[in-house]
Amino acid sequence: MKPHFDNRRLLTALLVFFTLAGCTRLKQCAYEGVGRDEWQKPDEVIRALAIKRGDRVADLGSGGGYFTFRLANAVGPEGKVYAVDVDKGLNEALARRAKDEGYSNVEAILAKADDPLLPSTVDLIFTSNTYHHLENRARYFANVKKYLKPGGRVAIVEFNGAGWFESMGHHTPKDVILGEMKEAEYVMKQDYGFLPRQHFLIFSVAN
Repeated sequence: MKPHFDNRRLLTALLVFFTLAGCTRLKQCAYEGVGRDEWQKPDEVIRALAIKRGDRVADLGSGGGYFTFRLANAVGPEGKVYAVDVDKGLNEALARRAKDEGYSNVEAILAKADDPLLPSTVDLIFTSNTYHHLENRARYFANVKKYLKPGGRVAIVEFNGAGWFESMGHHTPKDVILGEMKEAEYVMKQDYGFLPRQHFLIFSVAN
């Protein structure tokens, strides 16, 4: 006789698991993804950004810090990385990790949905897998120009729709990004094609 499958027991077990695991930890796991290093190619991304020691970088939508600490290594102790997110729990967890691991050059910033609230200007605004979450994107990036140093850049790594998760709406077509950034008065400087599941575009402010 087959055992009776009780949906209520399964639901209860899942609720207990989620409660014990903690919402913030689950979000961190979700942002890291399974096998992300293989398709995200983080070391190649960092090299392509050509970050200089001492640079100041904003990581918009920093989440669990997947790129934050790699950026922090790139700028060195004399540089600065602002880990920017609207999620207070993720920000606090990232700040704890930075403190525990001795990253004095990382500062977590609790942002508003329409403003990263950076405390100073930066050489690079970097965002990975966050673009599709932003509302009024042309207006958003027009607003963040005030945070860029002269000659500063905006790097956008965004899902291209190639994967099953991205095909469910978690992506932005390249032509949409280009149109919105043009509306915000940016020009594209680089279009890297080595990421299989993402666009990788770098912009500067139009003269």
